[in-house]
Amino acid sequence: MIWGSSFLFMKVALEGITPAQVVWSRLVLGALTLGVFVALRRDRLPRRLRVWAHMTVLAVSFCVVPFLLFSWAQQHVTSGLASIYNATTPIMTAVMAWAVFRVERLKPAQIVGILVGVAGVMVIIAPWQGLDLSQSLVAQFAILGATACYGFSLAYMRRFVSDTGMTALVFSFLNIGIAAVVMLALTPFVALSPVRLDVWIVLSLIALGCFGTGVAYIWNQNVLRAWGPTRASTVTYITPVVGVALGIVLLGERLHWNEPAGAVLVFLGILLAQDRLRLRRHKQADAAAAETAGGIRPEVTPGASPEGPA
Repeated sequence: MIWGSSFLFMKVALEGITPAQVVWSRLVLGALTLGVFVALRRDRLPRRLRVWAHMTVLAVSFCVVPFLLFSWAQQHVTSGLASIYNATTPIMTAVMAWAVFRVERLKPAQIVGILVGVAGVMVIIAPWQGLDLSQSLVAQFAILGATACYGFSLAYMRRFVSDTGMTALVFSFLNIGIAAVVMLALTPFVALSPVRLDVWIVLSLIALGCFGTGVAYIWNQNVLRAWGPTRASTVTYITPVVGVALGIVLLGERLHWNEPAGAVLVFLGILLAQDRLRLRRHKQADAAAAETAGGIRPEVTPGASPEGPA
């Protein structure tokens, strides 16, 4: 819900400040929020230089670059469309985890899922309407670049920082905090433009920073550690629903038929890429075999993941 609302908050904030100022604000507010939690819990920061180096890479690839791309793009596309494109994150994560970092293996059906997801993106872009390289089309590719950064970062976490011993809170604080330091260093170049603030813009920045870039990142790290990078990125199943609904109800945005149609293909591609459709068939087959052998259906412990640990 918080991340689905972030697209609305960015759209509102852009009415009075620049894209770079949106990113500057959300990262600084997010770092301050997480810093308060770290101080209250008295968590220790890592001492190894290698960990700080990896976290600096993630700060740039998971925060600075994609946040800038999203903020710039939302000047030219609706908040609902941005949230739909954000749903490509699991596809990007599967590609990066398999092809770049080799932390996950993909089977033929999963590769088909990636191709189905790509087809869904093409439906959203709607090339039959003509590709005139307008700002809207460039903005859509910018958002895809942002989700590619997310996919890279989630796989990078699995490959290089999964054994650092940091708590989810410390990890999130370093991720956002280092990114905030980067933006603070760039302040003379990105954040000194004139601004026009009102109560809605200020409230949107507070919500985007303190909640969307603060608290929600702690939750995301807990899910990432429990499920692994590909499954954790399925949060993007929900964010388009929230983002599109808020865009229509509060901003009066219009939804074209090809956007939800493409989103359906993207979600189908995600299911295939995560091998979930195949797993469901196997579970049904196992249950039938158990019934045949002993007349007893296998039970799944409530609250446990039937797929096992990632």
